[in-house]
Amino acid sequence: MLGGQFVTLLIMAVALGMDAFSLGIGIGLRGIRWNHMIRLSTIIGIFHIIMPLGGMYAGGFVSGLLGHVATAAAGVLLVLLGGHMIYSSLRGEDAQTFDHRTIWGTLLFALGVSADSFSVGVTLGMFAADLLLTVLLFGFFGSMMSIIGLLLGQRVSHKLGGYGEACGGAVLLVFGLLFIF
Repeated sequence: MLGGQFVTLLIMAVALGMDAFSLGIGIGLRGIRWNHMIRLSTIIGIFHIIMPLGGMYAGGFVSGLLGHVATAAAGVLLVLLGGHMIYSSLRGEDAQTFDHRTIWGTLLFALGVSADSFSVGVTLGMFAADLLLTVLLFGFFGSMMSIIGLLLGQRVSHKLGGYGEACGGAVLLVFGLLFIF
């Protein structure tokens, strides 16, 4: 059971990291210094720990209230989240409307790419997923994928960022459908 949970959490961590990866590419295309990359990816990693942690506590509470409905509710939540990520990537919105070099810009960016981690944390809290494993995987992949996106952003086209977010959304959508059915 633990091996299956690890693989599931690993795939979810990668899927959630895709958002940070794709938006990192967008910022990397505009140019970013190494110290800003480190600061931004570290803060994203911290937010990818804090947000699902809060979500898991909320999900545990909701699970106790909803009982058997919790599985379906969690699946619907993942489907909506995955669908929104796919929709956003296809819509082609510009990710950066603020200065990422300021502390407020960094915090706003980290919050934006980590908000979906809260929703997934609620879902995982409903299923009583391993807390430590979840936050460590989410934090590690959020941080690593953001720095990889920032580095690749200096070398690849802007289109790849949208595909990364769409891919992450598709993974969450599939997991949501599996939870529902």
